Amino acid sequence: MLMLMSMLMIPPAILPVVQHPLSAGFLLLMEMTLIILSVSLISMSFWYSYITFLIMIGGMLVLFMYMTSVASNEKFKFSWTSLALIISALLLMTGVHYTFFWTEYIKIANTEELKTSKSLLFSLNKFLNEPSYTLSLILIIYLLITLIVVIKIVNINSGPMRHMN
Repeated sequence: MLMLMSMLMIPPAILPVVQHPLSAGFLLLMEMTLIILSVSLISMSFWYSYITFLIMIGGMLVLFMYMTSVASNEKFKFSWTSLALIISALLLMTGVHYTFFWTEYIKIANTEELKTSKSLLFSLNKFLNEPSYTLSLILIIYLLITLIVVIKIVNINSGPMRHMN
């Protein structure tokens, strides 16, 4: 758990240096996977993490399709100096973080203690209980209407979104 928390700092630190949209999408996918892993370790049920992962993968597929149609022939540039700068900054930041917050990490180092903690336990059925089921129902109906509108807007007979020249 401690290593996972440390790895959560890496993709946001690299993101400002990235130039290509596909590498930014990969960093977003990496950060999303790390967040979902940490949530699934803390929660009692893996269903919330699994559903979140599927929704994010669907969104990433739409972003990938859009970016390949917009910036399909853009060259991927890699800078070794920016990578060295990022790695040294991350090592320095991690060292300072561990030095100042070591006692907090000792408190949460035991993953089994996290799983049995009453304040952190939650399951998927709490999302469908009395106060929040109306919000879930409104969200489901909104997504269905949005799907129907997008299907009606897109003309299937006109071919793919990306036009070949």
